[in-house]
Amino acid sequence: METTNFKGFNFKMECQPDYGFVTIDIPSGKKLKVEASAMATMDTNIEMKTKMKGGLSRLLSGESMFINDFKANNGDGQIQIAPACPGDVKHVYLSNETIYLQNTAFLASSETINVETKWQGFAKGFFSGENFFLIKCSGEGDLWFNSYGGNIQIDVEDGYVVDTGHIVAFTEGLEYQISTVGGYKSLFFSGEGLVCKFSGKGKIWIQTRKIVPFLTWVFPFRPAPKKS
Repeated sequence: METTNFKGFNFKMECQPDYGFVTIDIPSGKKLKVEASAMATMDTNIEMKTKMKGGLSRLLSGESMFINDFKANNGDGQIQIAPACPGDVKHVYLSNETIYLQNTAFLASSETINVETKWQGFAKGFFSGENFFLIKCSGEGDLWFNSYGGNIQIDVEDGYVVDTGHIVAFTEGLEYQISTVGGYKSLFFSGEGLVCKFSGKGKIWIQTRKIVPFLTWVFPFRPAPKKS
């Protein structure tokens, strides 16, 4: 269990890295942005309001079009949140900084964090096999994001190569290009997919599992339909 006390919200994270679960203390009068359906429990003095964020582009990114605002009234309140997929949860405190998240990674943030979708370009979105949109989080405050499997932070000093399906987040200032590992023959026969070649200096967060290979692995074990 990790308990943290920053200049932002007080919180603790449990059940890591398999099933990340976050408890956050909301000071009286303050708000917390939370991904739709992520709230697990909350105190009775916390009020929830649902707002549309990002419109159609957010829906196309794979996220819900809605974000819930939770506000503590008449005293401090506590809320517990859990991501939809099994895996880890990470926290960063942004000091007028920007982080880009993959399409389903956003979990929660301070109300001072601006959360919006960013078009990453047709070529990058199509050839990465992931999504045409990224989630841009910027400003000053707390940010929580989730991964499928464990979540590992990597400090990039010059360049780094990551499989597109393992990318969770990266900091502003890193540039990237989509390419194959060893040519198109390797793409089809090596079992490896497309990769992001990052350049510059910053941080990358990767997840230890990919959802598509897991679904491929489990597919043969699905219940067979009964023949009529």
